[in-house]
Amino acid sequence: QVQLVESGGGLVQAGGSLRLSCAASGSIFNINAMGWYRQAPGKQRELVAAIARGSATNYADSVKGRFTISRDDAENTVYLQMNSLKPGDTAVYYCNTHPPFGPWGQGTQVTVSS
Repeated sequence: QVQLVESGGGLVQAGGSLRLSCAASGSIFNINAMGWYRQAPGKQRELVAAIARGSATNYADSVKGRFTISRDDAENTVYLQMNSLKPGDTAVYYCNTHPPFGPWGQGTQVTVSS
């Protein structure tokens, strides 16, 4: 089973940018779709963005135009470029297949200050 490790989170001011990475322990080439999810304190985990093997993407309405998901199958890595960050984007960000399958990783904390 492929294990996923998220990185790239941090503390940033509103309007700033971060790039998250999700490194897989094995090949993601045959995984149809990968997704980035987030969970804010007291809220349910939600899908932020997803990318299919053919690079078709979809985004939550709250991040459209600000976030970009991409995948590098040769490097077994999925990225999430986050621009124009808002305090409401503060959460722990996770990657997984889409729909999610298997255990969740430790995630990476993103904190956006106002």
